[in-house]
Amino acid sequence: MTTYRISQLAERSGVPATTLRFYEDAGLLPADRTPSGYRVYGEDAVERLAFISSAKLLGLALEEIRELLDVREEGVCTSVRARMLPLVADRITDTDGRIAELRAFSAHLAGVHADLSGPGPAGACGPDCGCTTTAVAAGPVPVTLSPTRPSTAVKAWRDVPVACTLGGAELGERTAQWQQLVGKAEEREEIPDGVRLSFPSGAELAGEVAALAAAEQGCCAFFDFRLHLTPTALQLEVRAPESAAGMLADLFGAST
Repeated sequence: MTTYRISQLAERSGVPATTLRFYEDAGLLPADRTPSGYRVYGEDAVERLAFISSAKLLGLALEEIRELLDVREEGVCTSVRARMLPLVADRITDTDGRIAELRAFSAHLAGVHADLSGPGPAGACGPDCGCTTTAVAAGPVPVTLSPTRPSTAVKAWRDVPVACTLGGAELGERTAQWQQLVGKAEEREEIPDGVRLSFPSGAELAGEVAALAAAEQGCCAFFDFRLHLTPTALQLEVRAPESAAGMLADLFGAST
């Protein structure tokens, strides 16, 4: 029977060793121990990881994936499909709701941009000058991207294990996306537990920032993102536990 040490399984599957340990602690990936204490995984581990990765791409929570794995162990595909159907339907509903919120936020930004593009007052700012918005958009402003799914099973970001489910080329691509986006920031300010980035106000850029932050939450739930509009800029606040200070610095330029 084929077995893998953790480094071998990480290389074979493309999943980082830190994530494999996290999956074991979460009850998703069983591991045996050698007499010397090293982790040893069975020959089904690669296929099991492929199933976990696929389920995470669908946005399923760890508790849901664990339940699906239990059903999968029974060896009846139709049972797995039957359990997945309502979970995927719930994700469609969640996604549609988030899309509606982002569209409402984009429309709100466009309205503010249009007001600011018009002629300004001759003197100082006043209640009707357009610099201070009082109209409430159809969706929530600010947009809070943590947690991505309202559930009592979701832990506070400070309590979520610091582990990223991306690996290899995906991790490199995501890092490059953040570096490119962070390069558009006009200001960077250190805040407790994180950093605040200020971008030029614009609906298109707001959508780009929100989409990338939401994607990051899917693989790194320990990040807390808050996106909101000020009279002159779009701001993104990013926070993370102390143990994730290195990743915060790599992606967002925060000091460690």
